[in-house]
Amino acid sequence: MAYSLLEASKLKNDPLQRGFCEVLSRKSPILQELPFLNINATAYSYNREQTLPRIDFRALNEDYTEGSGTLDKITESLAILGGVVDVDRILAKAGGDINDLRAIATSLKAKSLALRWNKEFIKGNVATGDAKGFDGLQARISLTGSQLVENGVSDGGDALSLANLSELIDTVAESDPDILLMNKTLKRRLDVAARLTTVGGNITFSLDAFGRRCQKFNDIPIGVIRTDEAGDEIMDFDEVGSTGTTATATSIYAVKYGVGEYLFGIQADDLEVIDLGQYSGGNKMRTLVEWFASIAIGNPTSIARLRGITDAAVVA
Repeated sequence: MAYSLLEASKLKNDPLQRGFCEVLSRKSPILQELPFLNINATAYSYNREQTLPRIDFRALNEDYTEGSGTLDKITESLAILGGVVDVDRILAKAGGDINDLRAIATSLKAKSLALRWNKEFIKGNVATGDAKGFDGLQARISLTGSQLVENGVSDGGDALSLANLSELIDTVAESDPDILLMNKTLKRRLDVAARLTTVGGNITFSLDAFGRRCQKFNDIPIGVIRTDEAGDEIMDFDEVGSTGTTATATSIYAVKYGVGEYLFGIQADDLEVIDLGQYSGGNKMRTLVEWFASIAIGNPTSIARLRGITDAAVVA
């Protein structure tokens, strides 16, 4: 059975682990809905659909022409992400509750992990970045492939086109994507465009799993990707356009979730939050956080990228 972190947290008896998963889901629009499959291994191998088999009508007494589909053998390696949290035990003697202080420190670690996961999910690149991580969406979408939609041809990018955004949505799988991932500036630009009769755009709102107001475009939730754990913008206007060399553009990603069939998370086991107690006889209470996980894509059309978007007013 596959669960998102938020769903899995409801099944946890350990309050420390349950709270950690809840914080991850709050701080990451990706992890709030992304389903994870437990594989109990260091890597996951699967067959990914490449082309469908031939299908024909036939006349009476006529044979079919054989035509098999093609599959790609894919192997995804898991990556280890985590850290330790130390709290000096003397703080309890300074008027605090050591358990409360450790809970606060662990909550901060959860926030940091969520933001790092967001960065890896979008920008991770084993070949050119952190070889200990995993490839994110940008590395997985070819610059010449069918899942890349160009927003324009100008050096440095062009203003977001609603027509191109609709094309991005149509590029994903057999149905609408489950989420659109973009930076906070583009989310605001869409909000403003929806109020203009000259531009328009179907912007609606609903509540997410935590009761927070969630913006949607054509009924597709918008996930705002902000900063990483170091405070740097993950999806800043620092990309080049389709034909240029000036790095003043950003991208929007469309993603369809689904275990086996679309994009999904894989993990060797559930995320672990382990109380190590007074560490090595020293004076600190230590908590270990560790997650052996990655992502897999059952169908290459479950993700798509619209690139070459500048910080300018949206156009129709």
